[in-house]
Amino acid sequence: MSASTDGPAPGVGGRPPGDGAGDPAADRDARTGRRVDLLIPVFNEAESLPALFEALAPLRADGTVRTVVIADNGSTDGSAAIARHHGAVVVCEARRGYGSACLRGIAALAGQAEPPEALVFLDADLSDDPSMLPELVAPILRGEAVIVIGSRVKCAEPGALNMVQRFGNRLACALMRVLGGRAYSDLGPFRAIRWEALQELRMADPTWGWTVEMQMKAALLGLPVAEIDVPYRRRRQGRSKISGTVGGVLRAGTRIIVTIVALRCSFRAGRPPGAA
Repeated sequence: MSASTDGPAPGVGGRPPGDGAGDPAADRDARTGRRVDLLIPVFNEAESLPALFEALAPLRADGTVRTVVIADNGSTDGSAAIARHHGAVVVCEARRGYGSACLRGIAALAGQAEPPEALVFLDADLSDDPSMLPELVAPILRGEAVIVIGSRVKCAEPGALNMVQRFGNRLACALMRVLGGRAYSDLGPFRAIRWEALQELRMADPTWGWTVEMQMKAALLGLPVAEIDVPYRRRRQGRSKISGTVGGVLRAGTRIIVTIVALRCSFRAGRPPGAA
């Protein structure tokens, strides 16, 4: 696990590296009885969903994941029906956009009698490995961080992140370091956040600016954030909604840059980042 450089030294939350952090048995005990929910935004992922739920089955069986919420963003291929068949809670959001789907899923979870302690975000295409979820939430359940980002850059298989994606990632992270004072290595969608911190951030972006909004607001508010290296695989079915087209890459890249700059300007103007 690596922490953002602006967090408490020498480790996130002031815990020295190697001081019991990351012990598998301790982390397993820490997850026992904890409320960890999983939110998966979906748009036409019928081909990927059966394999995804198969990969999630052990985490659901041992209680690591309490509830799986599928936020369907107008799929036309039967994705919602497949998710229901596998026992997921399915909510539908007609307004297109990654952030719109996430916001709809969060609203559904907020209506539960007991909201989660930690919420994990995962894409449906199995590019990220769901078996890494326990490691992702462990720093939150240990009280070392309120956000944990799964960083793909070191462990991505060849071809999983193309040159345009890597350049855009480096550019966005460099901008956040300059304008937000926080060093990140990735904008990976596989991430976990403590529920109270999610409420504090007051997420609002309905598009692909969602992930960078979370990270930039956390930087400006000084929230403790950690990163862990996660494997990242090439998409096995279908085509990426962003990197699959040049237009998708340009739209997402523009949105990400605009979001970073706008949040920094709001902060300088005296408006708290969570009020975006």
